[in-house]
Amino acid sequence: MRTAVTRATGVTAAIACLVLAACAPVPVPVKKLAGNADTRATQRARVAALAGRDHWTIEGRLGVSDGHHGGSGSLTWTQNGERYDFTLRAPVTGRSFRLHGGPQGAELDGLDGGPRYGRNAQQLMARALGWQVPMAQLRAWVLGLRARQVRPAKLAFGINGLPSQIVQGGWTVQYPAWFTDRQPALPKKVFAARPPYKVRLSIESWTFH
Repeated sequence: MRTAVTRATGVTAAIACLVLAACAPVPVPVKKLAGNADTRATQRARVAALAGRDHWTIEGRLGVSDGHHGGSGSLTWTQNGERYDFTLRAPVTGRSFRLHGGPQGAELDGLDGGPRYGRNAQQLMARALGWQVPMAQLRAWVLGLRARQVRPAKLAFGINGLPSQIVQGGWTVQYPAWFTDRQPALPKKVFAARPPYKVRLSIESWTFH
């Protein structure tokens, strides 16, 4: 127990200066419309176009919060099939966290005391950092798609015909902005919340490889 408390204290101290304004909730004006034949057809086309597109890299910024503590920083997320490499660089301390792994397990580097290991990314981040981030679902949500791991899912659409909100697995995922110049269109901002937890992802660039 003492080891667990010491570990949590060390991590909290490392990320405490990253919390506050960066992760404070901001109201998101999202226009929600019930899907019609056109929006459903557009989404089906997006799903078909993105099927199998599981080798990509995004650059952007990530903020997480549990309502009291959290962290934020610049993000590089590379997905290569079932394997992932997720690096968060803290803007104030200069400290980086690197989460990587695949079906065999996950590894988190950058913490005091050396790497941490876990069965999967979500459990490892929760245990090591206290961050509740639904990593498996986020892989689909970041593409503006429903996650296959959790059913059911409810979609709402914006006036642009693209998803404005996905409600799934107790999380509400909002899409305030899109890269509409991409074919298919890809999310520019992804805000997920399951009170008191919040995950805010602002994407600067998408690269498929």
